[in-house]
Amino acid sequence: MSRIRIYVLGVTVSAAAAALCVYLFIPARDPAFVTAALWMTAFSILAQVLVHQLPGGAAGSIGFIPFTATALLCPNWIAVAAITFTNAVTEAVSSREGIKKAFNIAQMSLSTSMAVLAYVALGGQSLLFMGNSTASSALSKVGLPFLGLIIVWVATNTVAVSGAIAANDNKRLISVWRQNNLGGLAYDAFATPVVFALAWFYAKFGVLGAAGLALPLLGLRQLYKTNRQLERVNQELLELMVKAIEARDPYTSGHSRRVSNYARLIARAMGMSARDVDRIGTAALLHDVGKIHEVYAPILRKPDKLTAEEWTIMRTHPAKSAELVATVSQLRELVAPVRHHHENWDGTGYPDGLAGEAIPIGSRVVLLADTIDAMTTDRPYRKALGEAQVRAELVKYSGKQFDPQICDRLLASPMFGLLFVTPIDRPSAAQPEQLNVAQPA
Repeated sequence: MSRIRIYVLGVTVSAAAAALCVYLFIPARDPAFVTAALWMTAFSILAQVLVHQLPGGAAGSIGFIPFTATALLCPNWIAVAAITFTNAVTEAVSSREGIKKAFNIAQMSLSTSMAVLAYVALGGQSLLFMGNSTASSALSKVGLPFLGLIIVWVATNTVAVSGAIAANDNKRLISVWRQNNLGGLAYDAFATPVVFALAWFYAKFGVLGAAGLALPLLGLRQLYKTNRQLERVNQELLELMVKAIEARDPYTSGHSRRVSNYARLIARAMGMSARDVDRIGTAALLHDVGKIHEVYAPILRKPDKLTAEEWTIMRTHPAKSAELVATVSQLRELVAPVRHHHENWDGTGYPDGLAGEAIPIGSRVVLLADTIDAMTTDRPYRKALGEAQVRAELVKYSGKQFDPQICDRLLASPMFGLLFVTPIDRPSAAQPEQLNVAQPA
């Protein structure tokens, strides 16, 4: 049995066990629970239609809001049954493979059961019977349990989905989780009060009150979905352009994508925000686009050591790259990081001889990522360096070529080890000899 099938089986068994615990230990005797669950199921099915794709094969939807609102209204087995039924319906009409359908149903059931158990264990009560209270009064009674419900639901859901992708693609769970969820945590935080509002509106005003809140939210979600799709298309177009540029030289195949991946890891080791991580990753992806100019083609294909004149030409590529990036209005903030990605900390770099903190921090990160890729790639005059050798080189050139603070933070971080985990598109072809072991072209 494959890893992914074993994983899905484990999630399914866990979901069944958690649902059984909810059924046995949390009674549901009031018919109002069934009515509320049915209306929330209708909202949930509509929300599940508005999904958007995430990297690595995952999908996001606004279903989180009505699902957790259902648990607030019906903190018992009825919520678990309603949400399981909702996902069974939406999966039945989807074109996904059977194992993916089974997993999606199971992980949603598991997330709901764990969230309901946490909510009740913390003293939470159904909002259905607080309709006469004000929103603030109801929130004061269930605030802590509600927070626990949200945290447990989000944690169970995101870890389960990331685990499936990691098992299927043989990737690290934490890396997959970060890629798919780190940027979405702000959305979850924003959505949390909306969850409470949807449940309270239903308890206070009935289904029409809940619909009056839910329908505008669905419209906003559709707008968010469209924006995410545009962002994804833009990213794919950038990667397509980079692949086209790299196709002219065997060595550079995959180089920019690897540097982008390394730059993201370094930025995370520095504790940068998700936005800055994305910005630096994109700058790293585009750092060599200037090499598309025909003047560089014969030099990039040359197997021998470069002449002084050829090195002079090669040193113009950061400026050429920056000029191309500047032609795209949405990428203007990346011009400086791209232009200065060969500036050394001690001022000996190019094209402008900047030194120290005068060099944009994005450029300092890209330089380090670019150099790491150079060191971990086979060259005509040496084999790729291992983790210990790369560490030694970074220590050697810290404060000279590299920002010493970035070096120290990276070398002390678990992210350093991730730089050596299954590099993508690693070539074995030659590249012109470099100035020194640590210096990329």
